[in-house]
Amino acid sequence: MRAEDIMTRQVVTISPETTVEAAARLMLERRISGLPVVDKSGALVGLVTEGDLLRRAETGTDRQHSAWLALLLGPGRLARDYVQEHGRQCHEVMTRRVFSVAPETLVAEVVRELERHRIKRVVVAKDGRLVGIITRANLLQALADTLRAQPPRATGDAALRKRVLAEIDKQPWTPRASLDVDVNDAVVTLRGTITDERERTALCVLAENVPGVKSVRDELAWVEPMSGTIIPPPSEEPASPSAATG
Repeated sequence: MRAEDIMTRQVVTISPETTVEAAARLMLERRISGLPVVDKSGALVGLVTEGDLLRRAETGTDRQHSAWLALLLGPGRLARDYVQEHGRQCHEVMTRRVFSVAPETLVAEVVRELERHRIKRVVVAKDGRLVGIITRANLLQALADTLRAQPPRATGDAALRKRVLAEIDKQPWTPRASLDVDVNDAVVTLRGTITDERERTALCVLAENVPGVKSVRDELAWVEPMSGTIIPPPSEEPASPSAATG
């Protein structure tokens, strides 16, 4: 999956001369949290986000520096903060360093960019021109569409057991030697011992994600590694949402 497959193509943009008031109202009306700024030639020059408008003199949220901190920061930093908190046009308050990706960028790389730079959106650009934008909402939509497009695959119990075991073998955290898997009418039963309670949930999730599995029964016993105490599996409670609704 590539950036162009999930990006929003009809992007709401503003010009550098757009007022801060107009930008704020536009974000509220369109229910968006960021606006790309493009110049008269169509080139992307910045981005105005909710974060850029948090510190404003009008709302009393501008920074109040003590005398010693102001001395430490220096006049340049103080001047920059003043513009951010009092500027009336978007070119004065916008973020100029905009992270962008190409349309053919893999979605996995897009997510890495979001995480690496701790940002909520990335623009998609080609030859310096804005062609789309990807936000966390686009990623959620892609996830929902993908899950909806994957109907359970019908298969026999033996084949299902083989697939579950194959998935277990792939993961470095599974206690493979102490596990047993049984499948009856597409219901997976997990038996054996685990040494970390977090493995229980992970194993149930792993089995749930095997196409064709209807539900999962948790009969795993937890062996506390320090004391050797054996904590039996949950009683008749379902091991997962799918077990409760399957």
